[in-house]
Amino acid sequence: MKARRPLVEVAAETEEGRVPLGIMNAKQGLSLPDDLDVKVSHPDHEPGSTDNFIPKDELQRHLDKP
Repeated sequence: MKARRPLVEVAAETEEGRVPLGIMNAKQGLSLPDDLDVKVSHPDHEPGSTDNFIPKDELQRHLDKP
């Protein structure tokens, strides 16, 4: 059976604060353009229900762990 990809909430960082963009799998979140100022919810927490957000590069490091 295939391992499920973790889901994350993606949010844009604006001058007014964090604006939710949607929930997607981690691979989709990582594939967003680098020029977008976004953060993603930590994959160990439930997307849409947590305030624990991390930068995309930290998400990549988290997913690279064995």
